[in-house]
Amino acid sequence: MADRDLASIQEARDLVSRARAAQQEFARLNQQQVDQAVQAISKVMTAMAKDLATMAVEETGFGNAEDKTKKNLLASDKLFKRIQPLKTIGVIDEGRESKITKVAVPAGIIAALIPSTNPTSTTIYKTLISLKAGNGVVFSPHPSALRCIGRTVEIIRQVLKELNIPADLISMIEIPTLEGTAELMKQADLILATGGPAMVKAAYSSGTPALGVGPGNVPVFIEKSADIDAAVKRVMTGKTFDYGTVCSSEQAIVTEDAIVEQVKRAFVSQGGYFLEGEAAEKVKVIMKSPKGGMNAAIVGKPASELAKMAGIEVPAGTRLLLYEEKGVGPGYPFSYEKLTGLMGFYSVKDWHAAADLCLRLLKNGGLGHSLSLHSNNEEIIRHFGLNMPVSRLLVNTPSSLGAVGSTTNLDPSLTLGCGPVGGSSTSDNVGTQHLFNIRSIAYGLDQAVPQKTTTSIDIDKISALVVEQLKKMNYVPAEV
Repeated sequence: MADRDLASIQEARDLVSRARAAQQEFARLNQQQVDQAVQAISKVMTAMAKDLATMAVEETGFGNAEDKTKKNLLASDKLFKRIQPLKTIGVIDEGRESKITKVAVPAGIIAALIPSTNPTSTTIYKTLISLKAGNGVVFSPHPSALRCIGRTVEIIRQVLKELNIPADLISMIEIPTLEGTAELMKQADLILATGGPAMVKAAYSSGTPALGVGPGNVPVFIEKSADIDAAVKRVMTGKTFDYGTVCSSEQAIVTEDAIVEQVKRAFVSQGGYFLEGEAAEKVKVIMKSPKGGMNAAIVGKPASELAKMAGIEVPAGTRLLLYEEKGVGPGYPFSYEKLTGLMGFYSVKDWHAAADLCLRLLKNGGLGHSLSLHSNNEEIIRHFGLNMPVSRLLVNTPSSLGAVGSTTNLDPSLTLGCGPVGGSSTSDNVGTQHLFNIRSIAYGLDQAVPQKTTTSIDIDKISALVVEQLKKMNYVPAEV
């Protein structure tokens, strides 16, 4: 074991060293050349989206290939289209009026930590945003997704070779250990951490600047002004997407007493099943790991498979298992994040009580992340937007898809910042703009900024010539 740890540490050092040499060559390219490289990788990853998704499901057992394909396409095609027009290399703003010229400077080498729940899509996403900003990347894969992440990296490296760009610009630790990952984080210039709380904490404790994200225990408030059937359809779409493996997926329904029965009927009609009595207790048993946390065996599983694991019968076509939870916190397992086909359910007196309950749920492991609201009352929407401690309020859209920029205009991203309240250094959807520094060339305000040598146009002279021509044509303008 010690030999494996040492080998992993040495591998991390070697990969960063080779990535630095490759990044120095990459830094000589101009914006157009960098964009061409990013576009080429995007096209190949788009073409490989389905194959990589299938490989990820086969290896990890999480989610389903159809939805993982969609995530791969979000990370390749949609993300590329969003970042394509951005200036990220060299001078990005001349600043004639401000007398400040801004120059983009790559962060350097990115240590990219990849989770098992979204392995190939996160690898694609981090590659594109890093290369667009002129950086190199060394990936630290989750051990249970080593093969599919490795295949993704292998394809990207082949594209780089075809473009005569050093392939070592992108690489991956092939002997993944905690010690190797820790060394990688020390050697890199910036860390992109996507994963569990322990990983993110380690990233922020490494001594290297880091962009990490917190957990997403997302409450969903269905308010009485909402179109209930449409709201429930959105929730079902969001929660069942890739069987709940997205960190922004819906975790607990909160609704009002006045519409609770209507909401419950809508869930049942769309494939929801409410757990009661012995069935509920059996499901609670499989939710716990021996150490007291969430049981990894239930992650990314459909409701039908969860029912089999628990030994209970559910109607054919059941898509989601719900439970009317009585409280929040220890002893109330459905009040926590559940990356699977399980959801808590609450009913309260009115929207004021709903806001209070949503806050309690957020404090139970989701501060700073996201909250989902289904409502047509702008006053209530504004209240939640002004007062809830989240970075994203998703209104009338599936939260799992809206937060990552699939069904909203938020930046396409698979690393969702939670801000200081959630233990993150940013509240943004992390993207290319976070991966380069800006060097400012600031001129004194009493000095003129040197102008580029260009062919100038004398507007006054041209106007005078035009007026003379008009006079010869016996047409005199009323005013020039």
